[in-house]
Amino acid sequence: AKTLILKQRKDLKKNVSAMEIFRDARSVRLRSSAHEKYLVADDDEESVIMGRNGSSKEARWRVELVPGSEKTIRLKSCHGGYLTASNERLMLGATGHKVVQSRRIRTGEPAGEWDPVKEGSKVKLRSRNGGNYLRANGGVPPWRNTVTHDTPNRTATQSWVLWDVDVVEIMERSHGTG
Repeated sequence: AKTLILKQRKDLKKNVSAMEIFRDARSVRLRSSAHEKYLVADDDEESVIMGRNGSSKEARWRVELVPGSEKTIRLKSCHGGYLTASNERLMLGATGHKVVQSRRIRTGEPAGEWDPVKEGSKVKLRSRNGGNYLRANGGVPPWRNTVTHDTPNRTATQSWVLWDVDVVEIMERSHGTG
């Protein structure tokens, strides 16, 4: 399979399902609609943060389709870790749980699996580990630039789970019949 590098294309998202956006993608960037920052794999190879540099390799996530599922993906960082919804709270008393890079994802383990859900021209990623959504946090430290998975319960934070998906590399499939 050959690869093609794409620029962001708004028309790609108009009449397709959330899963179709990912199905032919080799790699993507996820940009928070609320904060205008990208989902970034930190160089510590464990943390996932928000950053402004969408052109960095740390902002690219390799898409893997989960075998046996028509609606589930895994996202792999440039460091080899999978985007994972952990069970660890971000802070004591907070509702959000940490999202990390994890190298140890077993087959069928839901923590590293995400179901894309389309909402208008945006996408939400629902964790298979509890059904919470990938959320870009904003505000003052210690919340600023953190990433959690949670269910937004306030109108003010509903947009924090919405993502623009930029397909930066696609799989070119042969169209022969065999």
